Amino acid sequence: MQNGILGARGATITGKPTDQGPGSVGLSVVIPAYREEERLAPTLKVVREYLDTHLGLDRADWEVVVVDDGSPDRTAAVALEAGLDEPRIRLVQSDGNRGKGSALRLGVAASLGRRVLIMDADLATPIEELAKLEQTLAEDGHLDAAIGSRAHRDSAIERQQSVLREVLGWVGNRVIRLVAVRGIRDTQCGFKLFDGDQARAAFGAARLDGWAIDVEILQYYRRKGWPVAEVPVRWAHQDGSKVQLLDYLRTLVELMRLNAGGIAVATLYLLGSLFLYKGLWSDLDGSILAHSLQDQNQWEWFFGVTADNISHLRNPLFTDFQNMPDGVNLMGNTVMLGLSVPLTPVTLLFGPTFTLALVFALGIAATAWSWYWLIHRRLTESRWAAAAGGALAAFAPPMISHANAHPNFVVLFMIPVIIDRALRLCEGKNVVRDGVLLGLFSAYQVFLGEEPFLLAAMGMAMFAVVYALYDRDSARRSAAPLGLGLLIALAVSVPLVIFPLYWQFFGPQSYHSVLHGDSAGNPLRALTEYSARSLFGDAETASRLSLNTTEQNAFYGWPLLALATGITLWMWRRPLVRALGLAALAAAVLSLGPSVEIEKFGITVPGPWRVVRHLPLLESVIEGRVAMICAPVFGILIALALDRIIGFRAREHRWVGYLAVAAAIIPILPLPLVTEEREPVPAFITQGLYEDYVMDGRSLVAVPLPDPRDAAALHWQSSTGFGFKLAGGYFNGPDGADRVGIYGAKPRMLDTLLADMRWGTIPAPAVTDDMRDEARRDLAAWNAGVLVLPVRQERSAELSGTISELLGKEPKQVADCLIWHVEPF
Repeated sequence: MQNGILGARGATITGKPTDQGPGSVGLSVVIPAYREEERLAPTLKVVREYLDTHLGLDRADWEVVVVDDGSPDRTAAVALEAGLDEPRIRLVQSDGNRGKGSALRLGVAASLGRRVLIMDADLATPIEELAKLEQTLAEDGHLDAAIGSRAHRDSAIERQQSVLREVLGWVGNRVIRLVAVRGIRDTQCGFKLFDGDQARAAFGAARLDGWAIDVEILQYYRRKGWPVAEVPVRWAHQDGSKVQLLDYLRTLVELMRLNAGGIAVATLYLLGSLFLYKGLWSDLDGSILAHSLQDQNQWEWFFGVTADNISHLRNPLFTDFQNMPDGVNLMGNTVMLGLSVPLTPVTLLFGPTFTLALVFALGIAATAWSWYWLIHRRLTESRWAAAAGGALAAFAPPMISHANAHPNFVVLFMIPVIIDRALRLCEGKNVVRDGVLLGLFSAYQVFLGEEPFLLAAMGMAMFAVVYALYDRDSARRSAAPLGLGLLIALAVSVPLVIFPLYWQFFGPQSYHSVLHGDSAGNPLRALTEYSARSLFGDAETASRLSLNTTEQNAFYGWPLLALATGITLWMWRRPLVRALGLAALAAAVLSLGPSVEIEKFGITVPGPWRVVRHLPLLESVIEGRVAMICAPVFGILIALALDRIIGFRAREHRWVGYLAVAAAIIPILPLPLVTEEREPVPAFITQGLYEDYVMDGRSLVAVPLPDPRDAAALHWQSSTGFGFKLAGGYFNGPDGADRVGIYGAKPRMLDTLLADMRWGTIPAPAVTDDMRDEARRDLAAWNAGVLVLPVRQERSAELSGTISELLGKEPKQVADCLIWHVEPF
C-alpha cells in the first residue's frame, strides 16, 4: 500500500504521494524520533485526533512526517503501522543515527505543507498549543514564524527538569544568546511553526546534525530578515528524555562550527593585535614602547595603583602615592576603572606591565570584532566584507598611533554595542528593556573612557542629524521611542555615575578643564599623508604634521579618502551612505581646529572648531582627535562597497572593485609598534633599601621628580608594590586659583630647577640662600624623607652638586643611588 523512495543521504521516504508537491497540504507536522517505540504510538494518536478536529479530515488538510533517526528498536515499525491506519502519516527513515538536526532536515525536505510544525515525540509541549502559534501568525501578517518559548513570562511550566538539567539548560541558553541568536529567549523549545516554503529553504541550507540546528535555523531567518515571534506555551518535562550531558557538549561544539566564520575573524583580529605588540610581548620586563613618550609608565601606574587600592580596600577614586601630599583625583584621570578594577587579580599576580599589554592586545581585537559584529548584524550578510570594515575601524592609522600609549582610545568595544542598542530604540520594539540596557552600557563606557565616548556621541549626533534630513519618515517614526529610551537610559545611568562624576569635577584635586592651545588641530596635509607606523608612512613627515607620536589622529592617506568619497557618491541614493559620508566630512573639518592653514596659498582661515571650542566638555578635547570618528565610518563604507562588489556578475568588475579597495588599504597597513630597552629600576628600590627613609608617611623625592617628560619613577613604584609615596608625578591635576587642569604637579622651585638641569635647559646655577630656603620649603611641603638620584642618571654629577649645595650636606651612595636623607621638619 505504501511506496518506499530513496531520499537524501540514503534516507527512505515511505508513503509519499506521487501526485502532490510542496504547498499541496495545509499543515505538515514533522516529528523526529529516536528510540521512541513506547511513546510514538500514543503521541501519533493524540496528534491525529487533534488535527482531525482542528484542521479537518480531508487528505489535503494535514500530514504527519515521522523521521526515524536510525533507531535500533521498533520506532520505524510503529510509524509504519500508524501509516497503514492513516495514510496522512508518513515515515522517513535515515540510514543511521545522525542526530536531531539531520532528522529535521530530512523531515522538512519531505514535507508538503504550506506551513510546517516541528514538535517532539514526547509531547513535552502539547499539540493543542498549535492554536496559539497559529493565532500569533494570523494576528500579525508580517511574521514568518512562531516558536514556542518556555522562557516567556506567560509560559506554564507544569513539570520541571532535574536541577542539573535546569542549570545546564540555563547556561546553554545564555551561551546561545551571547554567541549565536540574540533577542530570542528560548531557541531550543521543540515546538515551532514555520511558513512551509521558508522552512524548506532554511532547513535545506542547514548543515548541523545535532541539537544546535534550532540555532542555525533561527540565524538563517535573521539573516533573511524574516521576523520570528516567541509564543508562551505549556511545557512539562517528560521522563526518558534523550538529551544527555554529552549532548550539551556536542551542542557547544556545533555552536562553534556554526560560528566558525566569526571565530576565524576574531582569531585574525587577535593575531593582528599581537603582531602590533610582538616587541613588547617578547620581553615584558625589559622593553618599553618607544613611541609611548611617558604614557606607558603612567598607564602601568594607573593599573597598579587601582589594584593596590582595591586589595587594601581603599577609595579607587583617589590616591596620594603620586603628588604627595596633595594626591591625585583618579576619576579625573583616565584610569579605566571598568577594566582596571576587574583585572585587579591579574595585576596582583602578573604585574601592571602584563595587564597593560593584555588590555591593549585583547582590547583592540575586541573592538575590531565589535565593529564587525555591528556591521554584519545591521548592514551586510557578507562576513568578510564586515570583517574588513571592523579591521579598518580598529586598526586605522590614528588608532595605531594611540595604541602606543592610550588604551582608552583603542579599547572601544562598547561603542558599537551602544550604537546597536540606540538603533534598537529607534525600532521601538522594546523601549524599556533597550533603554535600561543602553543606560547600563553607557555607564560602563564612562568607566572605560569619557573622551572617546564624547567623540562617539558627536559622531552619532552628526550622523543622526544628516540621516533625519534625508529620511524624514524614519526620523519621525523613531523620534518618540528613541526619546523615551534615552530618558530611561539617563535614569538608569545617572545613579551609577553621579558620585564618581561628582568626585571627578568637585572632589579633591579636581580641575575644570585642560587647555591645549591653538595648535592641537590637524594640518590639512595630515588627512592625506601616512602615519609613522603605516606601511607607506614616513616618520619624519608624520612628526612634522602631528603633536607627537601618540597623537597622529588622521593620516588616512589620499587613496582611502578618495575611495571613501567615491563610495559615498556611488551609493548616494542611500540615506545611510549620505549620512556616513557627510558625518565623516564634518568630523574631518572639525579636527582641523579653530584656525586652518592653507599652505599652498599661505593663508589661514577660521575653522568651525572655533564655534564649539568653549562649550562644556569640548573645551578639554584635543580637536585633532575628532578625526578619529572617520575610522569606523570609513570601515562601514568599505564594508558596504565590498558587499556590493561581491554581488557583481562580471568577474572583471569584481576584480576592479577589489583592487580599488586594496589600493586604499595596503598603504595604511600597520607595522609593529617600536620597542626599546627599558631602563632598569634601581637596586635601591628593588631591594627595599628605601624603607628606612619613608616611614611615617614620608615621601620619596626622585631626582629629577617624575613629570610628563620623565616618569620612570612611576615604574619604580608600580613594579615594586607601592611601598613608598612620590613627590611630583605625571597625571592631570589643578593649578592656580581657577584650578585649570595641567599635566603634572603644581610647579615648585626645586622640581623646576632639577628638571631644567636634567634636560640641559640651564647649567648648574650658583646657589643662593634664598634658593636654599625655597628648597627646604619645597621639601617640607612634600613631607620628603629622602632624595634619590640614580648614579647612572644623565648629568648626575651636576645634579648631585647642586642638591648638596641646596641641602648643605653631601650624599651617601647606597647600592646604585646617591641619597640625601631629609630630617623631619
